[in-house]
Formats: sequence, C-alpha cells, structure tokens
Amino acid sequence: MTGSTVTRRQAARELSPVTDHDLDLLLLIRHFEQGILGLYGQGKLSGTTHTCLGQEYIPVALRTLLRADDYVFSNHRGHGHYLARFEDPAGLLAEIMGRQGAVCNGVGGSQHIHRGRYFSTGVQGESLPVGVGVAMALKQAQRGALAAVFIGDGTFGEGAVYEALNMAQLWRVPLLVIAENNGIAQSTPSTANMAGTIAGRVAAFGVAYQCVHSMDVNEIRTEIGPLVQAVRELPRPAVIEFETVRVGPHSKGDDTRDAEDRQDVLGQDWYRRYRSAFAARFSEADLRQRAHIAEIISEVDARPPACWEP
Repeated sequence: MTGSTVTRRQAARELSPVTDHDLDLLLLIRHFEQGILGLYGQGKLSGTTHTCLGQEYIPVALRTLLRADDYVFSNHRGHGHYLARFEDPAGLLAEIMGRQGAVCNGVGGSQHIHRGRYFSTGVQGESLPVGVGVAMALKQAQRGALAAVFIGDGTFGEGAVYEALNMAQLWRVPLLVIAENNGIAQSTPSTANMAGTIAGRVAAFGVAYQCVHSMDVNEIRTEIGPLVQAVRELPRPAVIEFETVRVGPHSKGDDTRDAEDRQDVLGQDWYRRYRSAFAARFSEADLRQRAHIAEIISEVDARPPACWEP
C-alpha cells in the first residue's frame, strides 16, 4: 500500500456517553473542515489548507484539560485546535477567506493564527523551542499554567524537536507536547521515514510519555488527566502521543494512498463509531452542525474583504 501502513488499534469497548457539547463540537469541526475543502473545490479560496479530518476528537478531549491561562501552539493542521479552544468558526473562516471579521484581519490565513495565548504556524517544529521559552517564563511568573504544543509524527524529523525536549527536561519546565501520530507525513508512511518510535526518542531525554489509543473523549480525559496535572504542578515536560488517523488528504486534494488504504482509514474514523454508538442524537446533531456551518459559509462569503493596515 502506498499510504499509511500503520493500522490503528482502537479500543473495542463501547464509547462512554458523550455530552451534547462535545458531540456538537466534534461535528462542528468535521463540517467546518469539509466546508473548507468544498470552498477550495469551488475556487473560492487561494493558497492551501490542511484539514484535521479524523483527528477532531483530540482537541475536543483536551478542551477541558487546558485552561484559559495556558499557552497553546498549533501547527499547519490546526483548525480543530482553534475551534476547540474558541468555538469561533465564523472568525476562522473569515481569516481563511480574507473577509471582514477575520481573527487576524486576513493576514494569517489557514496556518498562521494568533489570538490571545493561542498561536499557530505552518513551519514544522518551529513552536517547540518557543514553547520551551514560554514554559520557562510560566514556571518563573505564573506557576500552574503550561505551554501546550501540537505536532505531528512528521515533525519528529526536525532537529528543533530534540533541542527543545533536551532543554525542557534539563530546565524542568511545564511543557506539554501533543503528538498527533496519524501514521503518514504528507504522502510518506511513518514506517518509511522514522527509525525507532516516538516513545523511544522521548525516553532518550527522560521525558514523561504516554500513548493514547482511544477516541473516547471521556476516556482520554481520565487517562491523561493525571499527567497533564503533573506537568503543571511539578512542573515537568511530558509528551502524549495520540495514535490516530488522517481521513482526508494532506492538503486540498493530494491523497496519494491507494483505495484499500483509504478504505481502511475510513473504517477507523471516529465519525463512524460515534454515529453507530449514539445513532439518534448523532443524526440530529450532525444535521444541526451541517446546517450551522453552511449558514456561516454563506454569511462569511458575502462579507467584503478585510482591510489590512500596516
């Protein structure tokens, strides 16, 4: 197979009851991302974008574990991270479309967002050294807050990752690294570009590590909650690896995986499991969020361009 050859082994047990808020947020992110791809297909967006289809449950699960005074550093595949933190699809869409009401007045686009203590960048590994510095400042002046950095498995090919982990452990700073391992870096399977494992690389620095296989948001919170709290209180750095899947393409339409591989990934999508587990509620919420995003797309599309002033 040409794509992700790593099969994710999700827990077979039933999903725990999901709250209406979590379900709505999961589906809001899903339909936002699908809406973005639709706008590109219509020629209404320029540049590029990277959707988090298949990975939406990760930032939703972390939503209740991260505080307003925490810093969050996202990456190129960060729409879900932003939406889980701010629940602001209109502002983000306006940013991507360059329309009035945009989060960064239309100059950041899909990948480079700043709002309060939230930052995203399209440069692989750039946020980790910055996160270490921010975590050091928090340790000295705001104990209890942490710096959370989202990266993908492909970013473990960047030297900055290892420099940052080394400093974070030496200085014992409250740095939480969330590694979303979807098994494929752009179009190259992780098995073809990564020697060893993420766990092994993290262990070399003595950094605390935990691997998450579940897509149950409640189970994830229970499982990683103590480690997140330890990052705050001790403080110390930690890496949480999520074994997940990327359902969509790398960016707009560049999914080079063969049909069998794409079908295998679709079979592991949280969307299917949640739809099966919570049929009636899911259907209602799915229709509601689909309509909500469609309405936002129509409204933002009608706005005039954002006016940027240097």
